[in-house]
Amino acid sequence: MEYLEVRRGRIEDRLEAILDETEPTALRGQMQHVSLSGGKRARPTVTVLVCDALDGEMDDAVEFAVGIELVHNASLVIDDIIDESELRRGTPSAWTEFGFGPAITASDGLIGEAFDLFSRDERAMQAVSEAMVQLGEGEATELVGQPVSEAEYMELARRKTGALFRAAAELGAIAADANTYTVEAFGQYAERVGVAFQMRDDVLDATADAQQLGKPTGHDAAMDRPSLVEVTDLSPEEATERAREESVKALEALEATEAADSEAKAYLREFAEFVVERDR
Repeated sequence: MEYLEVRRGRIEDRLEAILDETEPTALRGQMQHVSLSGGKRARPTVTVLVCDALDGEMDDAVEFAVGIELVHNASLVIDDIIDESELRRGTPSAWTEFGFGPAITASDGLIGEAFDLFSRDERAMQAVSEAMVQLGEGEATELVGQPVSEAEYMELARRKTGALFRAAAELGAIAADANTYTVEAFGQYAERVGVAFQMRDDVLDATADAQQLGKPTGHDAAMDRPSLVEVTDLSPEEATERAREESVKALEALEATEAADSEAKAYLREFAEFVVERDR
């Protein structure tokens, strides 16, 4: 685990340094509240691992990794406002702590800092911009055009969650100066992981304990949200099996990258399996 902790430590240190430079002070505190209150750091870890798997430079990968984490955190602020969620990662959500206006300002600030990190590379800008378009479309679909079938749900999950995971992996490959085929193959891997991640989230919302999960549960049913369980009437066990099928496809895409076996690639394999088995 030392290998992984070293890389996560690099991400965390850089994230803290960037937020510590934010002005004015009030905005800094709001952004730190959002981004430093915990979190799995799944997306930035994927960025660094993909770059590692391709023998890329760690410094470039860390900059992009922090950027994708900032984008993700910005999206969570808006999610919590839409869902009226008072908790995030076991602490008050941004709108609960600061009010709606400051929360939205914090979200904007996080996106601004992120794009400053991406701006040095045209391919990075394109990858993240495309992901944000997909994310926005997913959020809009969830609000006004809820899916009524498993196929429609899968498309929503791809946009809402898979797109940012895809961008995270693509950024790692771009940091390693990979060719277009390799960037796409890693993107396919991560998109599948992201969809599996969202499917497992839906199961946890229906079955997990809120204190263990660090956020309210039962939201999907209460708000008539299009979770996998609600749309399909699958049991939690059957829904988890669907997520496992996505995980298998992710592993197939990972092998298609033709990246040499390495510790980084082993962790990417492990991550694709973990997202289905996690309990928080």
